[in-house]
Amino acid sequence: MRRITGKTKDETLIELQSARAADESSGNGSLSERAPLPGNTETDKLHPSKDTVFFRDGVRRIDFVLSYVDDKDGEKKQERRRAFEANLEKTGLELETEDKSDSKDQKTYFLKIHAPRDVLATYADVLKIKVPFKKSDIPQSQDVALEWLTQPFRLPGNIMHPEPDYFTYHFDKTKTDFFLIGDKDTFFPPSTRNRIVFYILSHCAYYKEGQKDREKTGIKRLLSNGTYTAAFPLHDCRYWKKGRNAEERYNLYKHWARFLCFYKEQPLNLIKKYYGEKIGIYFAWLGFYTEMLFLAAVVGLICFIYGVLSYDDNITSKEICDPKIGGSIMMCPLCDKNCTFWRLDSTCLSSWQSHLFDNEATVFFAMFMGIWVTLFLEFWKRRQARLEYEWDLVDFEEEQQELQTRPEFEIKCTNRRLNKITQEMEPYLPLHSRCARYCLSGATVTFWISLILACITGVIAYRLAVYASFASIIGNHGGESGNHKNKTLLVGGLITPQLATSVTASCINFVIIMILNFFYEKVAIWITDMEIPKTHLEYENRLITKMFMFQFVNYYSSCFYVAFFKGKFVGYPGNYTYMFGKWKKFRNEECDPGGCLIELTTQLLIVMAGKQLWGNIQEALLPLMRNWWSSRKGRHNPENHYSRWEQDHVLQNFSQLGLFYEYLEMVIQFGFITLFVASFPLAPLLALFNNILEIRVDAWKFTTQFRRPVASKARNIGAWQEILNSVAILSVVTNAFIMAFTSDMIPRMVYLYAYSNSTSMKGYINSSLSEYRITITPRNMTEDNWFRHFNTTCRYRDYRHPPGHENEYTHTMQFWHILAAKMAFIIIMEHVVFVVKFFIAWMIPDVPSDVKARIKRERYLIQEHLHNYEVEKLKLQLSASFITEPQTSETSLTPDKHEVLSECL
Repeated sequence: MRRITGKTKDETLIELQSARAADESSGNGSLSERAPLPGNTETDKLHPSKDTVFFRDGVRRIDFVLSYVDDKDGEKKQERRRAFEANLEKTGLELETEDKSDSKDQKTYFLKIHAPRDVLATYADVLKIKVPFKKSDIPQSQDVALEWLTQPFRLPGNIMHPEPDYFTYHFDKTKTDFFLIGDKDTFFPPSTRNRIVFYILSHCAYYKEGQKDREKTGIKRLLSNGTYTAAFPLHDCRYWKKGRNAEERYNLYKHWARFLCFYKEQPLNLIKKYYGEKIGIYFAWLGFYTEMLFLAAVVGLICFIYGVLSYDDNITSKEICDPKIGGSIMMCPLCDKNCTFWRLDSTCLSSWQSHLFDNEATVFFAMFMGIWVTLFLEFWKRRQARLEYEWDLVDFEEEQQELQTRPEFEIKCTNRRLNKITQEMEPYLPLHSRCARYCLSGATVTFWISLILACITGVIAYRLAVYASFASIIGNHGGESGNHKNKTLLVGGLITPQLATSVTASCINFVIIMILNFFYEKVAIWITDMEIPKTHLEYENRLITKMFMFQFVNYYSSCFYVAFFKGKFVGYPGNYTYMFGKWKKFRNEECDPGGCLIELTTQLLIVMAGKQLWGNIQEALLPLMRNWWSSRKGRHNPENHYSRWEQDHVLQNFSQLGLFYEYLEMVIQFGFITLFVASFPLAPLLALFNNILEIRVDAWKFTTQFRRPVASKARNIGAWQEILNSVAILSVVTNAFIMAFTSDMIPRMVYLYAYSNSTSMKGYINSSLSEYRITITPRNMTEDNWFRHFNTTCRYRDYRHPPGHENEYTHTMQFWHILAAKMAFIIIMEHVVFVVKFFIAWMIPDVPSDVKARIKRERYLIQEHLHNYEVEKLKLQLSASFITEPQTSETSLTPDKHEVLSECL
């Protein structure tokens, strides 16, 4: 083998990229169908055995690879490795080492591991892995009418169903002839093989014979202390070219990981077969969520189109824009200093924009989304139940490696106590230490959440300060004359102070969110490590709780402020409310005369779209640019001297928390499209476009950028299910409050049915504005040349008695009617939606009836076949006894006994 020394990982990746480019440009290995070359098609003439998943003999399959390097602690680590490898061989595993002189960097050793049939059978029995015993006799679903319409979205049958449908049962080594074993070498697929080998690696000790130290056990401990640098199963071939009798990775890339397949269904069975059930469940959930988003996106788009088409019927905006109505209404200054009086018609465009999202259809859409989220969760339960049956997870219990004690727990917990079950000494964390760690963890989480709230308060202070500046700039321009006046009025019409403040504050808030998110991820992992959870499942659940609590406050707090606090505690001219007291002069923000909903829409759009854009840049664009740059600097055909284990070694490691970040990203998005969707009906459409891209980006990463993960099982999406249920319930409440207190829908309805003289919205603007007698005081307002407008009063947005009234500046009866209507709307909407939600949940069973029937059918067949198997086995034993024993009068009754025994069995 030609050796090239001094290679780094990046250079190796560069060479791989150039190889793929050379293959595709020359036509050797493109994704188009082509006849395979004879012999070993994965290698060239120089090194025909390097790019392979077999030992040097070409027969034994490589099930796992460990890598290590020599360093300053070499002797200690060498001793551990010798003990570990000796114990692996005692379990029956076969090992083969690749010397560092044969590796690219001349530093790394590779230990290849093969599990023989006997070892696989033994541990398949231990792990209770289900294997086929009878071909399924349940008929497949019949073709339905108009199925041809979905044909363009379907994948070939061999991709969607890579394996026949069988009835399965837990493997039993003593009953091998009970199962459908064809080729013994391929009976256990590679995903099952690597799961079994990883189980052995996780439980294998590395202490010498005669010693006993439970701490010195498992590959995870050896990885954490640097004895080995990596442990991974191999991909079956290169993703852009078929291998020898191996094409699963190639098929996944061709039919799933390319963006041009965005409209195709996902090959979930192939994903499960190659990566395991846990990753398969994630992509099944993400695909189902995306499918359900299509319905929400269509309804949201219809509501938006209704807002566009009802433009001309918007009497409120017409009155604002009318020079005789809105142009004659002089509004009170927006700030205490440097702000002038301004005309209502300067917010003309803003009122039209607000109508697009704040109209009659918005109420319907808010209620629809409350029902949609229930349909999504209930139908997902059914889909999940079907997958549980199809993927043999019905009787599944958490894998032992999920519940296995973490190496960190064993290292850090020096105290020992007797386990009453195993009667062995085991590590434990004393109560006082546990309480101290939990208190420190809780204090840290509280500090960071308080830090978020402090940042939000700072952004609010920014909004108040800049709001006054924008109001001064845009408002003062209105007093100019000539051509300059027309230009500045145009600017004021396009950008109101509220809109300008909202856009800039939202952008700043998004930057703060991303910075805090970056630091808190590290803090959350640190404090979870500090708590020393005992098992991996416990560790993941604690991290999920901390991260979601933080992300919830981080991403949603600004939206909660705009939706439920802005414009609600303003006061009135002469008696304004100030955020930090009157001495700070930070007057609380007012809503636009058209309402605060458009500002909530702006906030939601910037934060949600910004997060999705940044996430896609991180996940897709940066790796693509890296790969493009690598292909330019790479060399030609490096796979000629580049082994399969080295190709996989330079890929990114898929950590145990890999799916955690994928779920977290989607759950945060789920919160955006449910908690505040009443303010932005197009949010599901944006989420739909993002998820279509997300599926293919994640598929591309798994297929091309990550090492092959160890196959692991999972029945469901775990703790995320409860989080989704909680968000779904909270979304009903938030949307009801948004429609009542943020939208202007309820005040308009009250005016239309209780105060309008012509059963129309004419006069609503005048009704929604109160009057204030202009009396300039140095503390509240700056003197202005208002007298040239010949106005003695200005208007402000509230329902208060006019000056001169016996109860001047107190709330009118209309205010209390509107408040009562808002509270009634909240109660009615919440009860209606919750009743419908619970009725739907009751009506839709969690497990489909046909799945229940199949489960019962399979259990019945298992009992029947086991009974017949035991009877036949007993017959054979009795027949053998007749041959070996002499026929006497005592044994002449044996056939009768045999018949009776058979009937009893």
